[in-house]
Amino acid sequence: MALTRRQSEILSYISEYCEECGYAPTLQEIGGRFGLSSVATVHKHVSQLIAKGYLKRERRNASRDLEVIGGASETIAAAVIPLLGTVAAGLPIEALPDSEEVVLPEHWLGRRRTYALRVRGDSMIDEQIRDGDVVVVEERETARNGETVIALVDGESATVKQYQRQGAVIRLLPANPTMSPLEYDEERVRVQGVVIGVLRRF
Repeated sequence: MALTRRQSEILSYISEYCEECGYAPTLQEIGGRFGLSSVATVHKHVSQLIAKGYLKRERRNASRDLEVIGGASETIAAAVIPLLGTVAAGLPIEALPDSEEVVLPEHWLGRRRTYALRVRGDSMIDEQIRDGDVVVVEERETARNGETVIALVDGESATVKQYQRQGAVIRLLPANPTMSPLEYDEERVRVQGVVIGVLRRF
């Protein structure tokens, strides 16, 4: 699972510390490295790294029981992509820039420019895209039938839906049985990208 920037920084620090010292830093040492005075805050970050499968606890030493899973290579193969705004999983809304970034494993990147959008709405729940999730998008101007896309409607509002072309008509299909498809003449719809991943915070 993808990491926030701070989680990626903490993971890198723990990995480097383990390589240099042969054992893990304490929560207090991690907090000191990043200017975090609250051990509870450090514990939260570490717990998320454990839950996401990047760290595990060995219990050999209660204060230094962390181990990096997979070694330092796990921290190197990371990439930062822009979080460009919010997109609707429902009726189209305007996608606004939020000036944020997302850290994720490098192998999640598409072949073209890759960016992220936060989802608002629940029209794509059967595709495991839920309200509050962040979708990873590969920038493209075309899509195949059945792909989940970011579509710009009438040049001003964006939505995430399953793409289907029927002649000169574009159908944007929800993945929620309680919602109806959206249909537009092809000139009203422009594909901005194809969804290639979903990030969720638990």
